[in-house]
Amino acid sequence: MKHRKPPVLISPADDDDSNKKFTSKNPSPNNSSHKIFLLCLVTRIINSLLVQTYFNPDEHWQSLEVAHGIAFGYGHLTWEWKKGIRSYLHPVLFAALYKVLSFLHLDTPWFMIRAPRLLQSVFAAIGDHYLYELSRVLFGNNVASWALFAQLTNWFVFFSITRTLSNSLETVLTVVSLYYWPCLRASPAAVPPRSRKLALAVAALACAVRPTSAITWIYIGFLELFITRDKLKFVLLEVVPIGGLVLGVTFLLDRQFYGSWVIVPLNFLKFNFFSSGGDYYGTHPWHWYMTQGFTVMLFTYLPFSVAGGIKSKEWKLPGLVVWVLGIYSLLGHKEFRFVLPVLPIALMLSGYALANLGQSKMSERKVRESLNYRVRRLSKMQILSVLFLLVTNIPMALYMSVIHQRGTEDVMNFLSKEAKENKVESILFLTPCHATPYYSTLHQNIPMRFLDCTPSEEKGILDESDRFLEDPFGFMTKFVRNWTAPSHIVLFDSQEKLLKEFLVSNNFYEIRRFFHAHFKVDRELQASVVVYAFQAQ
Repeated sequence: MKHRKPPVLISPADDDDSNKKFTSKNPSPNNSSHKIFLLCLVTRIINSLLVQTYFNPDEHWQSLEVAHGIAFGYGHLTWEWKKGIRSYLHPVLFAALYKVLSFLHLDTPWFMIRAPRLLQSVFAAIGDHYLYELSRVLFGNNVASWALFAQLTNWFVFFSITRTLSNSLETVLTVVSLYYWPCLRASPAAVPPRSRKLALAVAALACAVRPTSAITWIYIGFLELFITRDKLKFVLLEVVPIGGLVLGVTFLLDRQFYGSWVIVPLNFLKFNFFSSGGDYYGTHPWHWYMTQGFTVMLFTYLPFSVAGGIKSKEWKLPGLVVWVLGIYSLLGHKEFRFVLPVLPIALMLSGYALANLGQSKMSERKVRESLNYRVRRLSKMQILSVLFLLVTNIPMALYMSVIHQRGTEDVMNFLSKEAKENKVESILFLTPCHATPYYSTLHQNIPMRFLDCTPSEEKGILDESDRFLEDPFGFMTKFVRNWTAPSHIVLFDSQEKLLKEFLVSNNFYEIRRFFHAHFKVDRELQASVVVYAFQAQ
């Protein structure tokens, strides 16, 4: 295949060959495609190894914990699985990984902790590569390089994309699918028909992983419906059979593990949208994504994203970002990870702005001369912007990934090694529920107990976790009446201060303390995580 000729002008809008060179089987006409993917893969592997902190309970409790139960026969299923609002599709990926580790006798503490994120790093690298390719076919090679730079250096992508959250995989599938949609091309007719079928299949897979991904595909679907000539063929011969096939296979998978027919997307939407069940975990004002959530995720890339969205004169992708943020803003319960799938799109627009920064002042002759170099000369504004973005994003990424809230990960890593050496018989977690990993990290079938936080059917009823946090000493005074004393207790230092006398009086003494955080997040400061062990007198 011939190399595509570089555009005469540096403006990405002049790259006219993008649709001509596009094929669904070979997304990149550039021989450097493999090098780009290798760069992404190496970066994400390092990324996954650096992530050592706790972000969201779902990373463990809705994926790895379920996968561990499938692979090894023991693990905890939270209330969501009893109500049928989660699909087994995502956990099964990690269950297969665990089976391979077990078969190779590599299910050691290190591999059990690192292997899932290493697998996700491969998925993340695929997403990075497809973002590069999407940027290339839309705007040209120069913007694609800048978009990849933004994707690899943005602090929140670094912090979250290699975690085993279903949102992380949803983000990858979203970028992959967007690449194949004809409606996003300057010349949709030049895109092979089979490309749209592949786009639909990947989009359906994203919906199977997270039903709320449908928010994205409703927008894209209407765009495609508007530009396509044969609308009935698109709906009846592509959307319905392809979507039905993917979701049908998912239903069969869930039938196998649930033991009965469970329509997960319906249950998921019913709980999160129609009954506002997510509000149980807290609500935010309608403008939170615009004023705090998404702005924090973009961080110092925000002005570049806005500028790129305006200068590119490409309304479809900026419109997608606004659409997704707008729909999620209607829900009371909001989280950063919910809008992660559109973060790469916003970063691609940042790439557009960066590619054109300071270039308008260059003469056409200088632009032509710069194209003779494999690495184009950067303008002063580009150099300053790169330094600014690196200085602001890299320290943030490293702090959040390596330091902030690492205690709950460290304590389970420690206990898994202790349990492997038969030094742990049972564990009681006196923390907010799901504050630590569980059997998927411990990987020893010993009794463990945490404070329950299953939503009550009646409003105003405090769950076990909330009752403990409201009055730790009073709660434990009642709790010990019916308990079997554990060999180890795990708690935060904020509760330790209130239970010190209780612990000593019951012959529990501190054996390890792990740093957790420098500042509070949504509760009082949890500076450290402490392990107490029972010592008979």
